[in-house]
Amino acid sequence: MSFDLVLAAADSMWELLLRAVTLRDYNTRVVLGGTTLLGISSGLVGTFLVLRKRALAADVVSHSALPGMAIAFLVPARLSPGSGRSSSVLLFGAFVSSLLGMALTMCIRRWTRIKDDAALAIVLGLFFGLGMALFTVVQRTATGNAAGLQHFIFGKAASIVAADVWLIAEVSAVVTLLCCGLFKEFSLLCFDEEFAAARGYRTVMLDWGLTLMAVTVTLIGLQSVGLLLVVALLLIPPTAARFWTHHLKSMALVAAGIGGLSCGIGVLLSAAFPRLAAGAVIVLSGAVLFVLSLLFGRSRGLWPRWRSQRVFEQKIGRSDL
Repeated sequence: MSFDLVLAAADSMWELLLRAVTLRDYNTRVVLGGTTLLGISSGLVGTFLVLRKRALAADVVSHSALPGMAIAFLVPARLSPGSGRSSSVLLFGAFVSSLLGMALTMCIRRWTRIKDDAALAIVLGLFFGLGMALFTVVQRTATGNAAGLQHFIFGKAASIVAADVWLIAEVSAVVTLLCCGLFKEFSLLCFDEEFAAARGYRTVMLDWGLTLMAVTVTLIGLQSVGLLLVVALLLIPPTAARFWTHHLKSMALVAAGIGGLSCGIGVLLSAAFPRLAAGAVIVLSGAVLFVLSLLFGRSRGLWPRWRSQRVFEQKIGRSDL
């Protein structure tokens, strides 16, 4: 009897996996399209963040959105009960709060002697603490438990609808076009900011543009992977791409591919195994791709480096002999 149950469970699992891979369900197609586009745009923007040595900036952007979301729920709820649960209002509050967090970080870095990492850590802790305090107030309101704010924190890709996919597609297209159109300027900003300023480029505006794109990508990723995991979506793909190439254009393309692939794999696995949260599986898929890149990356992977070193030692040995 137990063997029959195991066999039935295996058949059911195989049917779910086959149904997910063949994209039979409309919801699976919608979620797959939205998250894949999100992964591609995140990989492109994350490439410049990593090269700019602003990896912690993505964490600041995501955590700075918490107080904005809480205020965007509390203020409309006081004026007209129920309006605070509007997704557009919550995203607008998160957008403003994230911009304020990054603006405060840039001001601290520019006008004080505090280093970049310390400034980012200070702002992250400040906004995250304020956000958690405000979320405590939200939970004590009459409609706080039904507000659905936890979906923006932990992500709920299954709740994505066609309108969300179109929004993600439009935003991703704009971000991709900006990255391609300003590729030379962003590259110069990442590698030599002083030289870019000497050549007449407005480095402050470019820095703000890169920050704005990071904030935008973070916000459109709230519903799919959540605030706590969208950082990994911005940083894992470009970091993994660094093991495959030394060229910036190739790195950006590989990062976009890894971001889209990790999102696609995560959504399909989550559709095949409904008990697995899509956001967490997406990040775990990206982590697996990162480990594979670390081991087998053509330019900096451990295995190619060991093999190259081994061949070099054998060549030296033959020469000595």
